[in-house]
Amino acid sequence: MQKIKKQKRLRRSFVTLLILVCGFAIAVTSVYMGYRQNMHFDLTAKSQTSTTKQPETEPDSTAAAATIVNDQNLLDQPSETQTSTTDQPETESDSTAEASTSVNDWYLILVNKWHAIPDGYKVSLTTLRNGQAVDERCYPDLQEMMDDCRAAGLSPLICSSYRSQAKQEKLFDNGVKKYLAQGYSEQEAENEAGKYYAIPGTSEHQLGLAVDIVDINNQNLDSSQEKTEVQQWLMKNSWKYGFILRYPSDKSSITGISYEPWHYRYVGKEAAAAIYEQSICLEEYLQKNALVD
Repeated sequence: MQKIKKQKRLRRSFVTLLILVCGFAIAVTSVYMGYRQNMHFDLTAKSQTSTTKQPETEPDSTAAAATIVNDQNLLDQPSETQTSTTDQPETESDSTAEASTSVNDWYLILVNKWHAIPDGYKVSLTTLRNGQAVDERCYPDLQEMMDDCRAAGLSPLICSSYRSQAKQEKLFDNGVKKYLAQGYSEQEAENEAGKYYAIPGTSEHQLGLAVDIVDINNQNLDSSQEKTEVQQWLMKNSWKYGFILRYPSDKSSITGISYEPWHYRYVGKEAAAAIYEQSICLEEYLQKNALVD
């Protein structure tokens, strides 16, 4: 009898142990299956990431330039307040600066140290997003030129455009002070400054028809500018849009201004084509066509 009871207890213990073992096995299996499932998801995600082809990108330098180009495109666009009318302050006339009245076309007005801006000259400006401004009549051609230059993979930047009388006076005065600090006399300082800074009232920038354009990768206003790809492109193509390199290296005695491989003036497409083809400056073009005294 006792032997039978002992056998029953052993069987119950064995069943209990079996149940515990099975429960443990089920728990372990569940954990393992969950782990395997997570691993499967991870591996699938990694596999998708590694096998998905990423868009090919340009070299870093080119990509950076492309970003700059897009930013600069915004800078050339008109701001919300697109136009404003500015009265040009009247300037005193003297023997070295007489108003040119022989040219009727607005884009052929001659302004240099011998020809001042006409009294009461008015300009209606288109203001760009970066604060620069130009005569609204030349803006469409300017924008097209900048867009095409960028389409060629370059990064032009307009760093100077319309200037008020007050701003031109400040620039000229600063130029005079620079030479005074070098020991020049007042007259000598003014003469030297006049080679690089137009006398107030005789600057094309005051017309709203002139822009200084530099390569964004070289914003120095010196002779190194001519070696940039932007200037090489502009010198070959600006005439197509009605602009000319206003102060060539071999025309300083005629223009009265030293070489500036960044200063472009709007003269209209017909005049620009003739000036480019004949390798002459604006003064020579106007004299040749009897458009100025």
